[in-house]
Amino acid sequence: MILKKIWYQSVKLFLKISLHFYAQKIIITGRENIPKKGAILFAVNHPNALMDPLFVTTFNPRENHFLVRADVFKKPLIRKFLASLNLMPIFRIRDGIKQLSNNDEVFEKCFKILKKQQTLIIFPQGGHSRKRTIQPLSKGFTRIVFGALERFPELEITVIPVGITYQNSSVYPSKVCVQFGEVIDSKQIFLENPAAKASLILKEKVSNQLKKLTVHIPDDEKYESTLSKLNAANVDFTNVDLVNKFIATNTFPKAQKKQINLLRPLYYLILINSILPYLIWKRFSKNIKEIEFVDTMKFSVNLLSCLFFYSLQALILSVLFDIKTGFFYFLFSILLVFFYTKTAPTNTED
Repeated sequence: MILKKIWYQSVKLFLKISLHFYAQKIIITGRENIPKKGAILFAVNHPNALMDPLFVTTFNPRENHFLVRADVFKKPLIRKFLASLNLMPIFRIRDGIKQLSNNDEVFEKCFKILKKQQTLIIFPQGGHSRKRTIQPLSKGFTRIVFGALERFPELEITVIPVGITYQNSSVYPSKVCVQFGEVIDSKQIFLENPAAKASLILKEKVSNQLKKLTVHIPDDEKYESTLSKLNAANVDFTNVDLVNKFIATNTFPKAQKKQINLLRPLYYLILINSILPYLIWKRFSKNIKEIEFVDTMKFSVNLLSCLFFYSLQALILSVLFDIKTGFFYFLFSILLVFFYTKTAPTNTED
């Protein structure tokens, strides 16, 4: 148990540092809403595959357990690695009707996690989508919350909606905003209402908060035109309150030209210095079938391959010259990427 905690916290710290090489700016608000103790269910919107749980958990003071789509767990080695980091598969209808029965076992694990006063991260929209709208929520997360309360009457479960917003997913570097919402007392809802009504109330409360915690464009006939106006104005989507005000009042800033990336030569220098990781990424990118997984694969492949490649080149330089030369090359390579990440412009989608 102690070794697992050390492993979890070590990976969490490593990823937290690594994410600063992915995003130009990471905005975190509402962490004061997270209780230091007690059972919590975080209900999160889901625009960007596995990048979403990475941001939510690495900037969250609690140790978290996750429910993520089951198809990610297909390969044995990946399944073991994800399980070591508290990730659990949740099966959907598209995974096959027969597979849905496996969710009963998963729900039992969730009940026990909450019973132990631990936390769960769930994506209640039922799937990921880059669409800037909060879709109707599935009732799966309410089944977990109320199932645990029914099984353990003395239990208190806090539900906290979490909104995550990207400036421009799949484009490096991005800007990210993670907002932890207000506490929802699920037990009060459970005790004061019949089961069906309680589920509807909890879904509505979570949905209403998510529509404020992330950019929400109503999914109607005006969706595309509204999104086009926001992209044309090159708004900062991570300024969630302001963008939602534009949408609510149907008033938009004037169209603006995208910022010119004056650091493009620096990007090509990084590319030359990372040619092998780049070729590996290009090979992997051909197999990505869903755009929401582009960031996940780009982040993971580049993170591991760049560290290995820079270390290998530093070792070669140390052998050819001296250790100091190898060390300064490695440090220069890392700082070059960090500098570009933090200073390059982040425009909206074209």
